[in-house]
Amino acid sequence: MANAKELRKQIGSVKNTQKITRAMQMVAASKMRKAQERMARGRPYSDQIRSVISHMANASSEYPHQFMRERAVSRVGYIVVTTDKGLCGGLNVNLLKATIAHMKQWAEQGVEADLCLIGNKGIQFFRTYGGRVLAASQHLSEAPAVDDLIGSIKVMLDAFEGGKVDKIFLSNNVFVNTMVQQPTVAQLVPLDSTEEDEGLQHRWDYLYEPDARELIDGLLKRYLEAQVYQAVVENVACEQAAKMVAMKSATDNAGDLIDELELIMNNARQSAITQEISEIVSGAAAV
Repeated sequence: MANAKELRKQIGSVKNTQKITRAMQMVAASKMRKAQERMARGRPYSDQIRSVISHMANASSEYPHQFMRERAVSRVGYIVVTTDKGLCGGLNVNLLKATIAHMKQWAEQGVEADLCLIGNKGIQFFRTYGGRVLAASQHLSEAPAVDDLIGSIKVMLDAFEGGKVDKIFLSNNVFVNTMVQQPTVAQLVPLDSTEEDEGLQHRWDYLYEPDARELIDGLLKRYLEAQVYQAVVENVACEQAAKMVAMKSATDNAGDLIDELELIMNNARQSAITQEISEIVSGAAAV
């Protein structure tokens, strides 16, 4: 059994760790509120442009854009959004598991995958796991800008337009609440008509000004940028929420460990005192 000095040193070390994890928990809580505000500000635009695109996908357009047409699949692409840093529980692990499971479903059909990785953890994982990476972005700030993502998004869209990939999926964590972050893999392009409302399951057309090609091309680019940007912003909120929960768990565990070590130290001290008293009594009896 460790002596009292060693136990006191170990307790002090755990207490210092507890102070760090408690501070990290408070910082994550503050950052999560700011990330939630950014996420909430971006959702109305994202939802509205998704609604517009949904109507256009069901229209008999004079300019049928290839992003709206299904085609035979020989290769797929994934835009995978992870965090740059760790200490956020199973957030990245769960997302990467869902992504790999989705990729394996296509692999069973003989379809390979190309990757666009956003976040350092995803880059590190696929560097070990393997995979064909077309683009990567990392070291994004806690308030990411669309300009930081446009290059990687364009690489994937160019691959789609060039026929190198036939579907693109967006893999990211969706912020449900502070305790729940849902890993999701959703089809980005071609537009998935199965997700449309029942009221949109008929066809119509619009009058375009200046013309359908220019308008639809620009709108679809804004749509795709908005979806990926919203996924990145939500991922920041998910990261801070998961980090806050993980640090709270670490703080609580440190408290439990301190209690256990103090109990062991008190028992050891009590045993030492009892032994000393026994020795004194034995010596007195011998005299």
